[in-house]
Amino acid sequence: MPRSLLALSLLLLTAGLAWAEEPHRHSEHAHGEALAAHEHGSAQLNLALDGEILEIEFASPAMNLVGFEHAARSDAEQARVAEVRARLEQPLDLFGVPSAARCRVQEHSLHGALLDPDEVAGHEHSAIEARYRLQCSAADALEGLNLAALFGTFPATRKIQVQLIGPHGQQGLELGPERTALEF
Repeated sequence: MPRSLLALSLLLLTAGLAWAEEPHRHSEHAHGEALAAHEHGSAQLNLALDGEILEIEFASPAMNLVGFEHAARSDAEQARVAEVRARLEQPLDLFGVPSAARCRVQEHSLHGALLDPDEVAGHEHSAIEARYRLQCSAADALEGLNLAALFGTFPATRKIQVQLIGPHGQQGLELGPERTALEF
C-alpha cells in the first residue's frame, strides 16, 4: 500500500473514532466507510500529499450541497442534484488546485444516498462523499489549496474540518468563508 494511502487510512480511522464518540451528532454508515459526523453547515476534508500524488476525500451533509436530504421529488430538485454532481466532478477548480502544479484527475468517485435514488428511502440524514486521486507532475508548485470556489459554490457550508498529511507532517485546521486557504 502506498505511503499516502496508509497514512490516509490511519487518519480516517482516527477521525472515525473521534466522530463516533460525539454523542450529540447524527451519523450514518455508508458503503462500509468510517462514520462521519452529520452537522449541517459543517463538512470534512482529508488530504494526503505524497510525492506527485494528492488524495482528497470530501464528506458533507447533502443539505450543505444540495439544499435538501430527501430523494429528489421535482424536476428542479433532480436538476440541482445533477448540478452538484457535475461540480463535484471538477475537483481541480472546486478545491483551488494551482494550475502550476499540473495536476490531473486519475480517479474519482462520488457516493451518497441522494446520488442513488434507490438508496434514499429510510435515510433521515443524507451525506455526500467525494474521493479523488490526483497526479501532479509539478508537485513542487503545489504549496496549498484555496477553497474559495467550494465555499462560493456551496454557501450553506460554513466550516470545513481539514485533516492534512503533507511534506511537513500532519495538521488539522478549520476553514470557513473568511479563511479559505491551506498550506501543505
